[in-house]
Amino acid sequence: MTTVFDVPEDLLIERIADHLRHVSQIEAPQWSYYAKTGSHAQRQSSERDWWYTRCASLLRKIYIHGPIGLTQLESDYGGRKEIGYWLGHHRDAGGSAVRKPIQQLESAGFIAKQGKRGRILTGKGVSLLDRQSNEILKELAKARPELARYL
Repeated sequence: MTTVFDVPEDLLIERIADHLRHVSQIEAPQWSYYAKTGSHAQRQSSERDWWYTRCASLLRKIYIHGPIGLTQLESDYGGRKEIGYWLGHHRDAGGSAVRKPIQQLESAGFIAKQGKRGRILTGKGVSLLDRQSNEILKELAKARPELARYL
């Protein structure tokens, strides 16, 4: 069975983001078009549909590292803030840029809370990621026949 670990992450995240655009519970809020993703960012995202990419990335990260909490996810999506000539310091991502996508993924049924341990993927979320991984590997195997042994 093909899993998330068998395919390139950029292809998987792009494919899942395309799938999530058609899910009715997941919709980018109005503020996401002009808001920064955290205090470390100088400008808003240059990608217009960054919301769906973030949702897809969160699904993959929870698949790999779950159960995982919001604090850890905010730290993972944060970055370096440059302050003049001084050394840069780490800043966490904005809370809404992580919390709101997770709430939408929970309402869609892809993620569930596991008590106080954090968020995990449901069966629906695991099957989505594995199915998309399998399709990507099949497409890659057509281009490179030596990858067919992994199917």
